[in-house]
Amino acid sequence: MRRPLTVALAALVPGALLGWLAYGALGGTGSGGDGGSGGARAGAGASSAPGNGPGTAPAGGDGRPGALSAPPSGAAAPLTGKVVVIDPGHNPANVRHTAEIGRQVDIGTNRKECDTTGTSTNAGYSEAEFTLDVAHRLRTLLQRQGATVKLTQDGDRPFGPCVDERARIGNAAHADAVVSIHADGSAAGNRGFHVILPAAVHAGAADTRAVVGPSKDLGKLIASDFARSTGTSPSNYVGDGTGLVTRRDLGGLNLSTVPKVFIECGNMRDTKDAALLTSGVWRQKAAQGMSEGIVSFLHGS
Repeated sequence: MRRPLTVALAALVPGALLGWLAYGALGGTGSGGDGGSGGARAGAGASSAPGNGPGTAPAGGDGRPGALSAPPSGAAAPLTGKVVVIDPGHNPANVRHTAEIGRQVDIGTNRKECDTTGTSTNAGYSEAEFTLDVAHRLRTLLQRQGATVKLTQDGDRPFGPCVDERARIGNAAHADAVVSIHADGSAAGNRGFHVILPAAVHAGAADTRAVVGPSKDLGKLIASDFARSTGTSPSNYVGDGTGLVTRRDLGGLNLSTVPKVFIECGNMRDTKDAALLTSGVWRQKAAQGMSEGIVSFLHGS
């Protein structure tokens, strides 16, 4: 009986040894001081989790899908070295400082109010709340791409800034692109978005001649990507269906020396548009469309 047992043990030992070696080669736990193999396994598990694959981030309850997330580790961020200024239209506190925002400032072609309170939906959701929310979402998307992002205001001022200062903030930052976010207050039945481009202005402190061309390029790209991302149509009441409008009466554009556009994301006074503007999911899509347009513009600049 002893001889068969010895033979059996002799057969089992090499097999066990081979199994242990294979386990170690495939990343089994070990006593390495740097924990390298354990880290690799954790990374693999994280990347295969639902919603955490390459190019995605966990979705949130406020409609924050993870498209345009940070580049993979080791990859160059596409917007590194680029500066984007986001200008959230109006300020939630403007309503408490009507005298201050009512003073006149020079916009090159004439003088206008420092700022206004903006509009709101019929239910009271203000344009200033909307623009700040979308600005935060857009900032996150652009920062994930490596851009340096500055806001003209972040609800951190008692009012304003005035329209001329908003332009100066973008100029002082030597921004590669500036986007001023708004929502319109037109008549019910008027629907859709439009992007406002600067006219060629050379008067007083204003000279937009050098930035009209690149601003138009920026505006076209944002309009196209915004329409695709949100599924909404260009304005049915301005722009002749193009979603593009040129104006010379806006200080934020007239005084800009860097490429800049405004976007009116929809009409807050129309109930159908208001239902979109008050949706966190839709606002994320709006930020996504703006971000993609900006990225496309900066890749070509």
